[in-house]
Amino acid sequence: MATASEAPVRTAPKRILLAAPRGYCAGVDRAVQAVEQALEIHGAPVYVRKEIVHNKHVVKQLASRGAIFVEEETEVPEGEVVVFSAHGVAPTVQENAKARQLQTIDATCPLVTKVHVEARKFAQQGYTIVLVGHEHHEEVEGTTGEAPDNIVLVQSAEEVDNLELDDPDHVAYITQTTLSLDETSGIIERLKEKFPKIVGPKSDDICYATTNRQIAVKELAGECELVLVIGSANSSNSNRLVEVARECGAKSYLIDNSLQVEEEWLEGVETLGITSGASAPEELVEQLVDFFRDRGTEDISEVRTVDEYVRFMLPREIRAALAERAG
Repeated sequence: MATASEAPVRTAPKRILLAAPRGYCAGVDRAVQAVEQALEIHGAPVYVRKEIVHNKHVVKQLASRGAIFVEEETEVPEGEVVVFSAHGVAPTVQENAKARQLQTIDATCPLVTKVHVEARKFAQQGYTIVLVGHEHHEEVEGTTGEAPDNIVLVQSAEEVDNLELDDPDHVAYITQTTLSLDETSGIIERLKEKFPKIVGPKSDDICYATTNRQIAVKELAGECELVLVIGSANSSNSNRLVEVARECGAKSYLIDNSLQVEEEWLEGVETLGITSGASAPEELVEQLVDFFRDRGTEDISEVRTVDEYVRFMLPREIRAALAERAG
């Protein structure tokens, strides 16, 4: 029988700093609500193409309520309700859904829709469009689908150096919304050097929430030995937060929840920073804080860099259904 002296030592930081803002952005909140409202209006099952947002906890919760997640709209039985994820879809997906007589609810984030509109506009004007983004990401696939013959993808400044275009004087650029600000600005600078006449969007494509969370992490990381980022492995913006924290000199790891904390990470850590990606619910942050409270951490405070007031209306299909129910 183990004695008290043989019990494992449970390391705890002296202080925890919580980044603010963190967690849900307006686009994620809108998308999750869209599925919840669709289940309320139509009843289960409601189909969702891809993960509604890139967070395993959120997907699991919605699945328990009757959402069925599929990879492609062609897997949805004809005539059923399908929600398109926050990352957006290509026009071909919309066409397939129409051919199958699906009842579609488009939960694409309005900021992603803005990029789709830019892609169509530049394509109509005959530009070759350089899309700065990550290959195989759902947002990139949806955006590319708006003008597949006009868009080329670049993922780094080095790729820009190797880029050869037929008409270098007629080039435009757009970006994936969830990238690192620093990474993107370097690529865009390189594009402008190589293609001096390049044009871009009237306003930055990087999502306000992505920007705000990266600024908050920079502020946080300067005071911490370790930053834990709550988010799923396929969440682009969550991975960028880890990179930003590391670039600022702090150790940083991406975790889905408190169960994934490794003891060795905590050795020698006096101040721990915690943040969460734009698709991670606040309850996961609360669970992580409680995990350290149980170990004895009492000094817990928030580092706030900006207040967010952005809200998006629910998808029009949901609003129309709610209005009809209200009579």
